[in-house]
Amino acid sequence: MSTGEHLEDSSEEMSSGLPPLKWPKETFDGMVRNWKFPDSWDARYLEEGQTAADAPAGYITLFWDFFLCITKFFLDILSYYKFHISQMHPIGIVRVRHFEFVCRGMHIEPTVNRFRVFHQMHYSQGFYSFIQRASAKKILLNPPKSFQDWKPKFFFIKAGVIPLKMVFRGKEDVVTETIQTPFSEAWYQDIKDVLSIALPEKALVGAGMSLCWRMNREDKPVEGGKMATVPKRANEELWYLQIVKSFVLPRDEDLSAQPPTDAGNFTMILFEITILFFAAFARNFCKICFFQYVSCLNWA
Repeated sequence: MSTGEHLEDSSEEMSSGLPPLKWPKETFDGMVRNWKFPDSWDARYLEEGQTAADAPAGYITLFWDFFLCITKFFLDILSYYKFHISQMHPIGIVRVRHFEFVCRGMHIEPTVNRFRVFHQMHYSQGFYSFIQRASAKKILLNPPKSFQDWKPKFFFIKAGVIPLKMVFRGKEDVVTETIQTPFSEAWYQDIKDVLSIALPEKALVGAGMSLCWRMNREDKPVEGGKMATVPKRANEELWYLQIVKSFVLPRDEDLSAQPPTDAGNFTMILFEITILFFAAFARNFCKICFFQYVSCLNWA
């Protein structure tokens, strides 16, 4: 058995700054229309000169370039590492989402302990991320080094869209975990690397990581990576009902709840963590549907 205390060098870009809004209102309106945001989410375009730190009480800042379906595995990651999603660098989220995709595509249950075999938490310039453990094999080849021009394209939306009670982690030294690499375990032997390429929506649906699938469809994706479907068995649950169990979806009470008196007061926190953002798998890696409310075109 080997331990993971020796880590590869991290050259990830941990960018900083709070740039003002810089994208056309027409583009925002098109996003809301095309992604069919419900009125109850109350997505808001900012006033000129506002920054991501100006979210009003009861609202959070989201970025146009990044969308995220909140899966239960992702929640487990946030719970274990105890930081707010807004403190997570996009590259770190890419690693989390990629790991889940690889596991689900190979019928391996994604767990925090298995994730830790490959990744060590990393902190730099106000953001938390993850870097590869040198002792474990690589399952993400050629990971992204940075994301460009995403900060000025943001908007506000009700905080209840993310039905989570997250906490902000203070700036602190990150302890290097000593993890044994389970060379002899079957799941570790079975897991394989996947190139850092754009993942088609169909592949994400097949892996159960996208809800871009009509609820009443009687077919299901073909296993093995082929972009095709087959009829489900007579006694088999609808594919949508199978994959929706992996997600955490906003509830009516989350969207209607009154914000606490200190909600929206993120200015001091943002000076510490640099910027409040709801970021996830980038469009170049996987642009996925935003929760169950998004109406989608036919998959096949």
